[in-house]
Amino acid sequence: MEKRSVTEVVAALIWDHDKFMICQRPPHKARGMLWEFVGGKVERGETRREALIRECREELAVTVSVSDIFMDVTHEYPDITVHLTLFHATVAEGTPQRLEHNDIRWITAEEIPNYEFCPADREILDEIRRVTEA
Repeated sequence: MEKRSVTEVVAALIWDHDKFMICQRPPHKARGMLWEFVGGKVERGETRREALIRECREELAVTVSVSDIFMDVTHEYPDITVHLTLFHATVAEGTPQRLEHNDIRWITAEEIPNYEFCPADREILDEIRRVTEA
């Protein structure tokens, strides 16, 4: 079996007090209607931080300030293997808009079980619950 290349993906963990932003994938995309963190693929020649700033601009029409890495995970989907780096980020400018997503919500860690997330995010969500309960 051939080894698939790994796609570098970045995402933002954006907090507003005790709630964080989640976005629902559009129905026509892979893993449609599942929830995820805003972000996307790192393009050739971009740093992960630059990619995240670009993706947030494209998907939410906001400028984010990117800080430390919260966590990174590698996940194999049937169609793609992703290495996902989740950064802490804050909205520096603008109000989030649904340019690409079906919906945007702000949820607390306790509300995580109410949403169906992309499988790659499960480990991250467990960690968010762990650190917010501490």
